[in-house]
Amino acid sequence: MIMDTLIKGLTHTLYLVLTGDPEVFQITLFTLRVTGTATLISVLIGVPIGLFLAFRVFRGRYLAVSMVNLGMGLPPVVVGLFVSLMLWRSGPLGFLNLQYTPTAVVIAQAIIASPIVTGFTMAAVGQLNPKIRLQILALGASRSQLLWLILKEARLGLLAAVIAGFGGVVSEVGAAMMVGGNIPGLTRTLTTATVMEVSKGNFDISVALSVILLLLAYVITFSLTVLQQKGRY
Repeated sequence: MIMDTLIKGLTHTLYLVLTGDPEVFQITLFTLRVTGTATLISVLIGVPIGLFLAFRVFRGRYLAVSMVNLGMGLPPVVVGLFVSLMLWRSGPLGFLNLQYTPTAVVIAQAIIASPIVTGFTMAAVGQLNPKIRLQILALGASRSQLLWLILKEARLGLLAAVIAGFGGVVSEVGAAMMVGGNIPGLTRTLTTATVMEVSKGNFDISVALSVILLLLAYVITFSLTVLQQKGRY
């Protein structure tokens, strides 16, 4: 039974890919667009915060770091719930009319990925020899040059942060379902479509969508890994 379902699913995957099924193609492109945008936003938010926490010593730093660590394991459904509460018509941001839109999905996924990127960035920079910073400053580097050189030294860890952030959003389903509503042609992603097909008993289609999701995640992760490993030499 299980093998038959897997075989049917793999066969259906080939059929969908080779025939260029428009619905699957649209869902895949939307998944790539929202996850890519959310990952980019999380990098723009997480890297500066990670650098700040790695460099600065201030009162309350342990609390801030613990909040980042908590955020790295924050359940997506919790994020989806609070984003929904904010975006509902009766919520503080209800006037923006973002509930059940692609923007809402991006917001939720960016919130999920940002602590992950922050934590990995903080760890990557924290592993550098503290003397490097002093040596760079002693050579007369400006603050912007210092940051650039630090980022260059920590580039392997920063790419790991991007990979982890992308992995955190491309695989999540709870938040996307809650804030996006799984609307066909508008907010349906590969993960939410898979859950829907399972609930309908269409296991062969759900397997096909899962395989396509895995292939998409692998291609992106492989590309980032190649870029990361090239930076070692």
